[in-house]
Amino acid sequence: MTVIAVLNQKGGAGKTTIATHLARASQLAGYETLLVDSDPQGSARDWAAACEEQPVPVVGIDRPTIERDLKRVTTHPVIIIDGAPQAADLAVSAIKAADVVLIPVQPSPYDIWAAEDLVKLVLQRIEITDNKLKSAFVISRAITGTRISREVTGALRDYGLPVLDARITQRISYPNTAATGTTVLDAEPDSVAAEEIKSLFRELAVFAGLADETKAKVVE
Repeated sequence: MTVIAVLNQKGGAGKTTIATHLARASQLAGYETLLVDSDPQGSARDWAAACEEQPVPVVGIDRPTIERDLKRVTTHPVIIIDGAPQAADLAVSAIKAADVVLIPVQPSPYDIWAAEDLVKLVLQRIEITDNKLKSAFVISRAITGTRISREVTGALRDYGLPVLDARITQRISYPNTAATGTTVLDAEPDSVAAEEIKSLFRELAVFAGLADETKAKVVE
């Protein structure tokens, strides 16, 4: 079982968009995948309910016992957790449950600064687990061609965590597909947005140890 927690305690970072799309990308890559909504607002559950033939199974665990509850509710080989913003106890529980913590950050000074508290929790867990926990940033909702979008990678690396090369840009495709409980992988499979998600999943699959670079079982 590989557990990937998508966490950011600041709202508006595109966390649920990334979590839902990664869950679907993982399915399409051939992995039996469960999406766990740990946000009391239930955004991922609302997303799932918007599609009558929803292919992604979603369960809600919005209490600070995620690491224990997962063992009771699933045997899926891949689990994606959509984390809760502004809830330190739920973030700690998700971090404890995770093999990989993915931190989406918008390219703005406020979002970069706001990541500090979460990064401290992650670094503490990495130390406690003797580096068994992996974590990385992903730049989310980037605006192509802006200076801050180009400079954000260096700023984030100062926290001591890697920044994935793949990034998610601001596109209307993402909220449009969210409204119907689907993803750009299904609605626009040949689009630039779909390629962004595929690139992110390929890189994350290698980072998480799901696949290696030469034998990657990834979305094409």
